[in-house]
Amino acid sequence: MTRAEALRCVRGRLEAAGIEDAAFEARQLILAAAGLERSDLAARPEQEIGESERAALDALLARRLAREPLSHILGSQPFWTLDLKVTPDVLTPRADTETVVEVALEAATDRSAPLRILDIATGSGAIALALLSELSHARAVATDLCPAALAVARENAARHGLASRIAFVGTSWADGVGGRFDLIVSNPPYIASSVIDTLDPEVKDHEPRLALDGGADGLDPYPRLFAEARRLLGAGGTGVFEIGFDQGEAVLALAREAGAGRAELRRDLAGRHRAIVFDFG
Repeated sequence: MTRAEALRCVRGRLEAAGIEDAAFEARQLILAAAGLERSDLAARPEQEIGESERAALDALLARRLAREPLSHILGSQPFWTLDLKVTPDVLTPRADTETVVEVALEAATDRSAPLRILDIATGSGAIALALLSELSHARAVATDLCPAALAVARENAARHGLASRIAFVGTSWADGVGGRFDLIVSNPPYIASSVIDTLDPEVKDHEPRLALDGGADGLDPYPRLFAEARRLLGAGGTGVFEIGFDQGEAVLALAREAGAGRAELRRDLAGRHRAIVFDFG
């Protein structure tokens, strides 16, 4: 079997299993099984695959057909301009969350300023590290309750040469964090408890429930997050939190109850509400 034939076979099996973007995933599995770069596959599609490569591909495909996330199989996930390590201990970074990064960067009108960033419930470190990669003189504090998640985030910081500009704190939300920050960001758990078991197997069976479950209505984290932002934002500081696509008005109301002077919703690339940006005047 050639690599081109293997690509068609794997794509067909993924499509038959109802997996979206089967063409992309098939390519990624073949590259991982053979230890190739994308250009290698394009340059030599008619090369026969060896027994060891075929065995490795079969093993990876079996894991994906069992609905293990591709990010867990590959051990990494692209986010912003970074390639981040991913394990079952952290939420797989998604393109929707890049909306938080975009909105936060809009608020950072001087990208050379020595900004202080707080990322609450950082998980893999995706948001904080994306911001540090763009803001060359910024420093960050990133919190998470899960020690295993913090270990992943530390490794991602080291992988991208950002470890010297970020401090990781094992705590619930921002308990024990002091000082003032120019940007406070978070992608909190915001899925209603009753909805989690209806999600795709990749999410409900493999993502950490702690990073998903936002309580009965999905809104449990927000009053606490707004209170922490009010406590920790410096003068002129901005907060940006990710939200569920159908939670906009409810989260706006919570921001106003917390005393936000400005609170606005921002949309993701699909045109759905995905972030709230706010300050306290």
